[in-house]
Amino acid sequence: MANSAFTGAGAAGHAFAAPDSAPASNETISDYLIRRLQEEGLGHVFGVPGDFILSFFKKLDESPIKIVNTSDEQGAGFAADAYARLTGLGCVCITYTVGGLKIVNSVAQAFAECSPVVVISGAPGVAEQATNALIHHRVRNFDSQQKIFAEITVATAVLDDPNSAATEIDRVLALARRHSRPVYIELPRDMVSAEILPGRGRALPVKGSDPDVLHFALAEAAERIAAAAHPVIVAGVELHRFHLQEALSKFAHQTGIPVASTLGGKSVFAESDPAYLGVYEGAMGSDDVRALVEDSDCVILLGPQMSDINLGVYTARLDRSTSVYAGEDRVSVGFRSYDGVGMVDFLSGLAERPWVRRTLPPFVHPERPAPFSPSDRPVTVASLFAQLNAYLEDDMVVIADPGDAMFGASDLYIHDGTHFLAPAYYCSLGFAVPAAVGVGVAAPTLRPLVLVGDGAFQMTGMELSTIARYGMNPIVVVLDNDGYGTERPMLDGAFNDVHRWNFSRIPELLGTGLGIKVTTERELAAALVAAKANVRSYSLVQVMLARGDCSPALTRLTARLAEQIAHR
Repeated sequence: MANSAFTGAGAAGHAFAAPDSAPASNETISDYLIRRLQEEGLGHVFGVPGDFILSFFKKLDESPIKIVNTSDEQGAGFAADAYARLTGLGCVCITYTVGGLKIVNSVAQAFAECSPVVVISGAPGVAEQATNALIHHRVRNFDSQQKIFAEITVATAVLDDPNSAATEIDRVLALARRHSRPVYIELPRDMVSAEILPGRGRALPVKGSDPDVLHFALAEAAERIAAAAHPVIVAGVELHRFHLQEALSKFAHQTGIPVASTLGGKSVFAESDPAYLGVYEGAMGSDDVRALVEDSDCVILLGPQMSDINLGVYTARLDRSTSVYAGEDRVSVGFRSYDGVGMVDFLSGLAERPWVRRTLPPFVHPERPAPFSPSDRPVTVASLFAQLNAYLEDDMVVIADPGDAMFGASDLYIHDGTHFLAPAYYCSLGFAVPAAVGVGVAAPTLRPLVLVGDGAFQMTGMELSTIARYGMNPIVVVLDNDGYGTERPMLDGAFNDVHRWNFSRIPELLGTGLGIKVTTERELAAALVAAKANVRSYSLVQVMLARGDCSPALTRLTARLAEQIAHR
């Protein structure tokens, strides 16, 4: 079911052993760090150089790991996040504070969305710090940056001692894998070539579920599921991050229980599968899917992030008393919690149990979209996504930026060979274009279809320069509705306006690429055909939309919220 490009190096939730070989004689701290990154399967590092990290960049340049220089550090962070979502581990390398603090937002997103990104930052040398000098880029104290990253990572390490460097490197890499979240490594510049002391890095003890507690959790969950008349599975984003797609498929097929996904978990279950219901997102989703999930007498929640966006701004109506929930390291059956039981072991245990297979209940299954017949009418958000739905092919990956680009994309039919990336929980604007850089090197056989609003593009869209430099060919669709269109229905004002760009002429600035501006359905159809044929460079399609237009998903949500307000 899962494309091989989206398979990580191993199942998170289990500790990775220490390296096969101890630090070699005369091996430096940077040599060991690079070797360990290679052993973890890392092939690329994203970043922007600076004087405190230049010598480590030179070491990377001499290694098999390829450096992908981005235009800005935040773009590097988003690219590493996307790379991690596809391969199981990403890495971003930046200089001290002026680089490190610029990626705080993208690393915070990776933490919130369980994306394992290794942050490597340069720093003033140990000897320099001992003098307490006012060295450039310093903010308050020399450890200020490390303290900030301690809030948005699962582990930090400062490699200022050759005696402990190997142990620290192995510790943080194992924790990145175990929790599928970012870690931070600070490398003082006078430690880059310091010889690491021979010895073996200490492996973290394997973190597994308590077998007795797991046994009782599985027994109670199985009893509740078997007794239910209309159970439904809701699959979430953590199944993506912990590589549990096959376990989900096995469990669903053995039981005959239908599967819905959250917006963040979209594409974790094959949408062509007869058991697939669609996206469940409260009032933002279809009424058919919402009724099947909310009328169920046993909702099996596997790895969903119970956030406002995934739950349709909390318009979801789920009965916790009859549900089964499994997250990274916690399982609950009804109101009984089984702490310390991991989702990996729990779902694997459910998939291995003997089940009496049910007959799927009747429901309207998502169908492959019919060809779209364009007219000379102006493009609307609804007709844009209808055309894109018919346009998608098996070798494409949809990357949606937050806002109506993401809400509208929730209705897309994701082919079994197509995939979906979106920051559906953290929702930072500016993710999509840099993410295409990460996808371009992680899975070059997949062609990104990037959906981004005009406001979000102005934040990070000039990572098209990076895309042009490395000869990537994403198709970038800019939803140009003259500002922050998702915010206007909430509260409008001049603060939602942005300066209007002539996006389609950006290829003239970069000296490569295809740019097309469209206003009608027929023009859009021709532009998408031309973009698909342009395999040698990127394509940018600027779609002119009415200022107040919005997607069917956002229309459903606002209508439902209006109903709730009217009945208060």
